[in-house]
Amino acid sequence: MRSKYLLAVLAAMALIMAACGGDDAAETTDTTAAAEEAASEPTTAPADAVAQRDLSFIVVSHGQSSDPFWSVAANGVKAAEEDMGVSVVYQAPGTFDMAEMAQIIDAAVASQPDGLVVTIPDADALGPSIRAAVEAGIPVISMNSGSDVFADLGVLVHVGQTEYEAGLIAGQEMGAMGVSNALCINQEVGNAALDSRCQGFEDGLGGSVEVIPVDLADPTGAQAAIEGALSSRNPDGVLALGPTGAIPALNAMENLGMLGQVELATFDLGPEVLEAIGAGDMAFAIDQYQYAQGYLPIVLLTMFHETGGLPLGSVDRVVLTGPQLVTADNAADVISFSEEGLR
Repeated sequence: MRSKYLLAVLAAMALIMAACGGDDAAETTDTTAAAEEAASEPTTAPADAVAQRDLSFIVVSHGQSSDPFWSVAANGVKAAEEDMGVSVVYQAPGTFDMAEMAQIIDAAVASQPDGLVVTIPDADALGPSIRAAVEAGIPVISMNSGSDVFADLGVLVHVGQTEYEAGLIAGQEMGAMGVSNALCINQEVGNAALDSRCQGFEDGLGGSVEVIPVDLADPTGAQAAIEGALSSRNPDGVLALGPTGAIPALNAMENLGMLGQVELATFDLGPEVLEAIGAGDMAFAIDQYQYAQGYLPIVLLTMFHETGGLPLGSVDRVVLTGPQLVTADNAADVISFSEEGLR
């Protein structure tokens, strides 16, 4: 769109130069022809076109866009890039590796983007890199994880859910179902956000909760570990902290003939999670709406550059995207959005 306006300005300048005359008639004729050609270009873009802004942002998350959860967040980033007319690069370490993630943030800072979006699963490991971005004058917004630490690092605003409170809701829901002895399946041990979910879950349940660590990159090993815990601890409830823990748990319970006997729930959505909820094999999911977590930071950074202001959220500068409860009552509707890559 700006190029169209530029053509119109150049055309007007050329016409003025022609009117002023000159010693070289051929030059005047050429200039006038160029002006007429430029003036023939449309001066407005189609109604559905997006003005392109000279802004470049970098998103660094601890989760890979190939992961079912993070692929939806990446879809949100991409949609915001297109809607805002900005340039965005999405980056992540190959595995849950805080040293590698810190290096990616450092490289992003060195490239001097107009804005940076980060997840903060480990403030101790990532804090120095994030502070370096802030000190370099780069606006930083956090998403997904870090709701309890972002302000101390100089981050402008956080987009996501408060993890302890989300876990508390999960515990209260399971407690209302009669669960008193539960497992909490943690697929990223060392991620402070997931630790907070388990703690909130235990407090909300008011019963016994044991954390079972699993490797998200090894679903077979995760299923075996969960089967062992189910057999030896005899829980009446299981909470997974994401689909990469929920699916092995679902398979483990089916393999042991425990579906329908032990309540199963999870954080976050995925096609298999939604199908299990719809079929009655899973009680509920705590959805944090990761599409919005990818989308909103890009919109907010664009607003910040163009207005100097930011909405500061409803809870201590946290723009809440969750928790939202998905049950059998609304799973079918959510599935349709999931098929579009929006949930």
